[in-house]
Amino acid sequence: MSTDPFGLTGADHYVPDPERDTALLLDAFYQHLATALPEYAPLTAAMRARQDELEAANAHLIVDEPARHNLRMTLALVAAYEVLSPRLGREEAIAAVRAAFIEPLGDSLKEGTRAMLDGAQDAFQAMVELSKSREEHAFGKGFVFARPVDDGERYHVEVRRCFYHDVLLANGAPELTPVMCAFDANWIEAIAPDRHGFRFERRTTIGTGGTHCPFHFVRTR
Repeated sequence: MSTDPFGLTGADHYVPDPERDTALLLDAFYQHLATALPEYAPLTAAMRARQDELEAANAHLIVDEPARHNLRMTLALVAAYEVLSPRLGREEAIAAVRAAFIEPLGDSLKEGTRAMLDGAQDAFQAMVELSKSREEHAFGKGFVFARPVDDGERYHVEVRRCFYHDVLLANGAPELTPVMCAFDANWIEAIAPDRHGFRFERRTTIGTGGTHCPFHFVRTR
């Protein structure tokens, strides 16, 4: 597999490909479950079938093309959780779903983000442009964003409504929302303030009990 499967480097302007990215994530997700839980590997087919059922039942939540892919991704977590929780218990099932979602492509995402920042003439601006591109093309209208500060020195974008959380809540699994939040650590950890000239702060999220998710990028030099 490419060390940059999400295509973060080598382009003048990054535009995410939700269809490709979701397919990569879901294939890696189910493969990780089958490998990490070999005794339940035969159940991945049942998980995929359940995901299809959930997608059909939740099709009314699709508000645009990004939402179509975000719905698939979110309901894969629900499907796996539904199958595993009666067998593993609630906490172990959450842990298994979390590891399968975060770990397989984590290093690639971190390395790709770091390479993008290292190669940028202005790493702060590159990250701001990446964030804005993802807000438009990867998240879409299922999310509500506020941008209280965007002045060239600071970029504060806040998620006021989270499509992932709405889907999980509608399907009786809001306890999985922190899994989606934790995925961001893969790119957050690529930011080195001394090296890239900016820092990132996210002190809370909707998934962990906050009223919103503040994504704050601030120049340090």
